[in-house]
Amino acid sequence: MTLIARTRARAVETLTLDSPANRNALSAALVAELAKALTECAGDEDVRAVVLTHTGNTFSAGADLRDPPDPDALVALLRQIVELPKPVLARVTGHVRAGGLGLLAACDLAVASHTASFAFTEVRIGVAPAVISLTVLPRADPRALARYYLTGERFDAAEAARTGLLTAAGDDADAVLEPVLDGLRRSSPHALAETKRLLTARVLEAFDRDAADLTALSARLFASPHAREGMTAFLERRDPQWAV
Repeated sequence: MTLIARTRARAVETLTLDSPANRNALSAALVAELAKALTECAGDEDVRAVVLTHTGNTFSAGADLRDPPDPDALVALLRQIVELPKPVLARVTGHVRAGGLGLLAACDLAVASHTASFAFTEVRIGVAPAVISLTVLPRADPRALARYYLTGERFDAAEAARTGLLTAAGDDADAVLEPVLDGLRRSSPHALAETKRLLTARVLEAFDRDAADLTALSARLFASPHAREGMTAFLERRDPQWAV
């Protein structure tokens, strides 16, 4: 079963997360298939830019709790997006949760419609946004992240844009995206690659410095009793035992 749909128009490759049964959660299979598609885009001279989008009303629900990816594989995917020698743009018209925000923040540009919503829900299932911090922390406002990391609150597209998680938001994501794509199509591929290298240097520094520690933290937290209770409560659609 294909989990990533692919289309191309005027040198822009669109990769669509297409796993509606689990709300495009980051399963081991989806992560592997997306990584393969990105590798092919990187080596294709006819691809000027990549758009990452989704089917259904959810961009990504975060890690698939039934078939989670290996933390090292998720780190590799996020770094692959950051290092891809072509701009990667996220197009969001639905919900983004937990690990999906790491995917969003890995992209060079991100646009969303006002129907989108966002939340770092890790603390509510007994873990922390560890691995995704590699891409989220260098991009977004620290004070805003302190609130949303610690509370798991939901916030809207306007707030996501204000905090730096989005480039722009509007009533129509495609209307926001099209001028950006037009600019990329008018730009030198070599210049785009070198400019992206300048823009992502700080993010890659975080990978070099922190990836091993955050991967170990993620593995430890997901193996904890708190995570077992939180994930069981989530799957059983009940409050975890610590809720008051």
